[in-house]
Amino acid sequence: MHLAPLSERMRPKNLNEFIGQAHLVGPNGIIRKVIENGMVPSIIFWGPPGVGKTTLAQIIANEVKQPFYTLSAINSGVKDIREIIEKAQNTQFFNTQRPILFIDEIHRFSKSQQDSLLGAVEKGIVTLIGATTENPSFEVIPALLSRCQVYTLESLGKDELLSLLTSVIKEDVLLKKKKITFNEYNALLSLSGGDARKLLNLLEITVNHFKEDDEILITNVLVTEIAQQQLARYDKNGEMHYDIISAFIKSIRGSDPNAAVYWLARMVEGGEDPLFIARRMLILSSEDIGNANPTALAIANNCFQAVSVVGWPESRIILSQTAIYLATSPKSNAAYMAINTAQEQVKKTGGLPVPLHLRNAPTKLMKELGYGKEYQYSHLYKGNFSEQEYLPETLSGTIFYEPGNNKREEEIKNNLRKLWQNKYKY
Repeated sequence: MHLAPLSERMRPKNLNEFIGQAHLVGPNGIIRKVIENGMVPSIIFWGPPGVGKTTLAQIIANEVKQPFYTLSAINSGVKDIREIIEKAQNTQFFNTQRPILFIDEIHRFSKSQQDSLLGAVEKGIVTLIGATTENPSFEVIPALLSRCQVYTLESLGKDELLSLLTSVIKEDVLLKKKKITFNEYNALLSLSGGDARKLLNLLEITVNHFKEDDEILITNVLVTEIAQQQLARYDKNGEMHYDIISAFIKSIRGSDPNAAVYWLARMVEGGEDPLFIARRMLILSSEDIGNANPTALAIANNCFQAVSVVGWPESRIILSQTAIYLATSPKSNAAYMAINTAQEQVKKTGGLPVPLHLRNAPTKLMKELGYGKEYQYSHLYKGNFSEQEYLPETLSGTIFYEPGNNKREEEIKNNLRKLWQNKYKY
């Protein structure tokens, strides 16, 4: 008898079996409330692989008893979408329940494919549930995104993954018959990276390494050896996709152009989406280089635009040039750290009032109340600078941007120190 893979056999059938995502499926979670109310909006589930996006869609459909259609954006087109919409329209004559259309990897749909969904979602012919590993703000067209609720799913933590392993060896139809002992867990947990499907696949191939009646002792060395044998090949739609791009970005951040080009070549040979690579370099140019070399952002943006026009195989040359430029550029994460620090401050202190002299004064009343009255227009002062307060009073003198240790930002620091000698301690 042929059995489905372990990750499929152990797929939760209801919210009580579901592990993780307590913010969505816990006692006060929005997905639990959606199911209890029976009113399912169109939804986009955004999160890394193996955290339950597909499973949640199936559970929702089962619990609210709605017909469930599924498509994968990897191998479906406009024709497939229209066929399902037509089926959904036909069922409305016999069934008042609106069908759910689940689209996996919805970020891989082109604009025209997403446009073909819009009318059916608008008219209520289908309830759309999409799953994506990419930021939907960039990958889903605004008209469709505005009609969907976006819920973020998180990688599973250590305790959740251990709970999953414990339940699997007790409940799975095959594994509960075997003598399995976990001597060590770390390799299973670290190689899975918070991905439940990857964890179960790795456990299954490790167990299958043994004969039927063997006693199975799972160790870190054993799991690592088996994983290396099984996962050596790059798979643009699978687990290695995320490991390779991680190695690529870390090589650029680490100023190693040779490693960066090697990992780029792995992705090129694997048929990775060139825009995915270019987009990651665009983010890195600001996060890891920033004002140490502001030109990096322009280069990365030009790369993204060029790749969107050129396509394979020629775009590999543009990607290589950009990767080498970014890898050999001075590095600074000061801009990244500045916005993180400022956001933390906002979370702590909330919406502090804008100082009166900085407020806009479009009406007579606002002018009478002093809005903008004491503002000093910088260009009227020597050196185009006036030392006035720009932060809320309680945050006066707080430094969010600490210039990095590189030639350009040393110049920035010296200039700031000169301008703000009485306020900021640079």
